[in-house]
Amino acid sequence: MSVALVTGASSGIGASIAIAFAEAGWDVMAAGRDEGRLEEVADTSDNIAIWSGELIESDECNELVADTIDEFGRLDCLVNCAGVIVRANVADTRDEDWRYTMAINLDVPFFLSRAALPQLLQSTGSIVNIASTWGLKGGDRAAAYCASKGAIVLLTKAMAIDHARDGLRINAVCPGDIDTPMLSNEAQDSGVDTDDYIAQLAEESPNGRLGTPEEIAALVVFLASDAATHITGTAISIDGGMSA
Repeated sequence: MSVALVTGASSGIGASIAIAFAEAGWDVMAAGRDEGRLEEVADTSDNIAIWSGELIESDECNELVADTIDEFGRLDCLVNCAGVIVRANVADTRDEDWRYTMAINLDVPFFLSRAALPQLLQSTGSIVNIASTWGLKGGDRAAAYCASKGAIVLLTKAMAIDHARDGLRINAVCPGDIDTPMLSNEAQDSGVDTDDYIAQLAEESPNGRLGTPEEIAALVVFLASDAATHITGTAISIDGGMSA
């Protein structure tokens, strides 16, 4: 049975990805910070194990990969989904917010990818990085977030080139506005009503609605599957047409 390691799996897109992999018959290590929510995700399938921790340091990332292999005996797909956003322009971004955003959104995927490479090369598996449409274009009051997601897109492309001849595929998924707890938190941070905020974003989308975590999850599982063996080095927008 194939094995996926999914970070940010305690809620939102990450939780949906972990559940979608399990429904597709994969074994899954669901990693995140909220152990209670991770247990709720694990309750959906006997195929899901959980790992709770912060994953700031490279040693923690090495431990997570090792624990996944100890649990399931192999690793076939790494999904770097954990992410944070601080709504501020450059002038208003504090040092600690810049460093934390870069640590979670960029350092952790780098550390985990490096730790997972030996096993993924052995299994000729794949890496899927959850980036953002704001990693392809700019966004307002999100300087650190845009910088980190843009860096993830180019890290994806560089790794894909390095390992294409090895059979290892690396792709990025770039969601637009998705109906998740992170979006609700953004509304609260901006001091606006959550329902009004979500309605406004839906109205601005060409297809008139927000995306769902399940739609992102379906794309990720496809990219990890044998149906996508010729897809590598891509940054795929899934945003209802916003980037068009």
